Parts: sequence; structure tokens; C-alpha cells
Amino acid sequence: MSPPEGKRFRPVAVRPRGWSWRLPTAWPLISLFLLWPVWWALGVSSFVFIIFAVPMVVQMARRGPVRVPPGFGIWLILLLWLLLSVSMLGLTTPNTLPPGGGGGRYLGWGIRLANFVAMTVAMLYVYNLGERELSRRRMIRLFGFMGVVVVIGGWIGALFPTLGFVAPLRFVLPHSIATHPFVASLMDVKFAQVQQVIEGEASSPRPSAPFTYTNSWGENTAILLVWLIVGWVVLGGRPLRRTAGVAIALAAIFPIIYSLNRGLWIGLGIAAAYVALRLALRGRMVVLGGLALAVGLIGVLIVATPLGRTFDERLQNGHSDDIRTTLSAGAVTAANHSPILGYGGNRALIGSNRSIAIGKSDDCKQCGNRELGSNGQLWALLVGQGWVGALAYNGFFLYSLWRYRRDHSAIGIAGTLVIILMLFFQFTYGALEATLAYALISVALLARNDQLRRALAPVPPKGTIAGLRARLEAAGER
Repeated sequence: MSPPEGKRFRPVAVRPRGWSWRLPTAWPLISLFLLWPVWWALGVSSFVFIIFAVPMVVQMARRGPVRVPPGFGIWLILLLWLLLSVSMLGLTTPNTLPPGGGGGRYLGWGIRLANFVAMTVAMLYVYNLGERELSRRRMIRLFGFMGVVVVIGGWIGALFPTLGFVAPLRFVLPHSIATHPFVASLMDVKFAQVQQVIEGEASSPRPSAPFTYTNSWGENTAILLVWLIVGWVVLGGRPLRRTAGVAIALAAIFPIIYSLNRGLWIGLGIAAAYVALRLALRGRMVVLGGLALAVGLIGVLIVATPLGRTFDERLQNGHSDDIRTTLSAGAVTAANHSPILGYGGNRALIGSNRSIAIGKSDDCKQCGNRELGSNGQLWALLVGQGWVGALAYNGFFLYSLWRYRRDHSAIGIAGTLVIILMLFFQFTYGALEATLAYALISVALLARNDQLRRALAPVPPKGTIAGLRARLEAAGER
């Protein structure tokens, strides 16, 4: 019997007997993000990208050929230089202490290389997933979830600066491993770093949770708030989600100010200026006016509360400026002496920023001998991989920034803004561990967004210059 005309019978899906459950395809990445507070509390956040890179690689190997985003060859040069620089670990950098014996320096180099490789895997993984497996919106909302986590961690760190605990993993590790200085520092989980930043005042609580250092909290907060606003406010859809996104962004003001993190403050200023410029160029004057009003209200809120005094005092106390200047100059000197391969990793400076005679001693364990390369990702690359490594790192991000400059979507503006923040933060902060991963995943999102944008764009006629350019670009991508 044939169906009535104009109607169709749709096949009915028959579920198999019994209960079945299957992990989503992108479970390694989802687990990494959603369970980040757990990994931090366990003391394994420094290695979690390395751990989850394994199932990511297995999945990509099963899928077939792995696609790479545009400009990936530049990034490969950096990875190669990280590998080759191991040959320089035994050499002494000018004005630094000789490298210590044993395998400590090789262990540090190995962990650094493994993290770079793992975060590269994360970028390739996100780039190779389809929209059904991990949509761009879902990836952005994973960023947004982490944004909520850093705001909550910031509040706890600011209100309860001495709160901390020993990671449970500490009690199951062998004693020889658990007592190693590096491992012991990871097992001592704290919500804040308490430091004397403002002269004449007691030590200040500076939020760090769910990361190890307050500087890591600062740069990750800037990047994650960008994606939080895009995912929850701009692309939020539901009014409740948009309201929650605005509320969380406003709630972030308190820990941001109390972090005393000038780099974060400048980074947020750069973010506001960049978004305003992009909106002005597109003629989005109404949205631009709303942004200006929001920034003005936040400024009034800061000035009219005790936060304003904290903000002003921090700007007038640059206690670390002399140290940073000394370390930066030392990194450039090291790169000039070994411009091709660098020295493989950070080195301990002789003396201090005041005198070569002032170093660590039993009476002053905090004096001198600071590490070249510890004051920012750029300086770490100059010392570790020379000018070639630093140029490859910057070249990849600058190429990505240029390539996606015409993407005026919310994802395009947010992704390029993250790249700009990474280029700025390299002068003051290190990028390992999570920050570099967030930046590389942002590049993967930009590449995916660009692919879909080009696929949906109408192709100009063959006889025009625009049509020829479009076909040449498509051929180059293949």
C-alpha cells in the first residue's frame, strides 16, 4: 500500500535493548576544561595537557590525514628549535652561574618541550574536529566555563589569601618524588600568593587559583574573559545566559584590582581599545557607544570605592621594574652570544640587579641569582632558543593576526584580540602552561571560522580579478 500523495513515512529509530552510553568524540578536550579545578587541586595542572594529548593523538591517527592550520610551518620551526637547543644546555651563559650538574636541567627542558608539543596537539585536535563533534560555540563556552572558574578562584584568593591545602596526590607518591622541590611546589596548593608589592604596607593577597602563580591568573583571566563575553553575552542567545555573562564580567573587577597585576590592567585596556577600533571601522556606533558607557561606569565604580586607592597605589609602586629591566637586558645579551640555538633554558644570574656581589646566602635566601628568562615568554625564548626561536614564535602569531584580519565576526574579533594579548603578555609573563594552549586553540578557532566563512561566501565570476584572487586563495589552502 503506497503512502498518500504529499506525505512521507519517516523511518522510526529503534533503540537497542538495554542501556548504552558513549563518550562524546571531543571528550579529552572537554574533560581537560570542565575538570580543570580537579586537576589543579590534585597538583597535576602542569602536566594535564601532556596527559590528554595522548588520547587526542590516538583519535587523530584513527581519523586519517591530519590537517594543519595556515602558517603551521612557522610553528614547526619553533618546535624543532626547542628540540635542537638541548645540545646547548651544558654551556655557560654570559654573566650567569654555570649550569648545575645532574639531570635537573634536562628534566626542565624535557617538560618544557613536552608542554609545547602537547599544546600543539590541542590546536591540531580542535582544528580537525567537525562542527558536529565540537562546534565553535561549544568550544567558546568551554572557555567561558574556565572564565567563571578563574573569577571564583580570584574571589577566594582575595578574601582568603592564606587558604591552601596539600594535594591528595602527595600522599600516594613515593617519598623521593614527593620531596623533589619542583614536585613539592606543585603539591602545595594555594589560592593566592601573598607578596609585599606596595611599599610601607603589609603583604598583599594576590589571587592565583586555579593556577600556580598570580601572573598566570592575570593573563589567563584576560584571555578567558574575552571568550566568556563572546560566548555568554554576544552569542549567548538566552537572556538568562547573557545576564549571567555580564554579572560574571562585573564580578571579575574585584579580584582583578586586588591582584595588583599591572600587566592585566594594561591588557584589558588594550582589549577595550581594540574592540572599540574594530567596531568603529565597521560603523557599529550604537554598540561602540554601549561599550564606552560600560567602560565609563566601571571606571566610576573603581574610583568611588576602595578599589580606586588600591589601583592608584599599585601604579605608583613599581617594585619589580629594576629586576625586570636587568633580566631583560641579560636575556638579550644571552641571545646575542648564541643567536641561533640559544642556551636551551633559563639560567641563574650572577648577583642581583644591584650588584654582582649580592647573591643568595644563608642570611638572605631571597637575594639575587634570579633566573634569566623568568620575566616573560619573549625573554625565555631569547635565552633558551635564541633569536630564531623568538622570531618563529612571534612570526606564527603575527601571521595568524594578519591572515584573519578581515574576519569581522565575533569569533574573528575575539580570536585576533587573544593573539594581540599574547604578543603583549610575552614581555611580562610566561606562556606555559595553560595560556599558550588557550592561544593556540584560539588560532584553531580562527582557522575553522575562516574556512566556513570562505565556504559560505559567494564566489565572484571567473572573468573578474576578485574571482581570480578567490580561486588562487582556495588553491593555496589546498
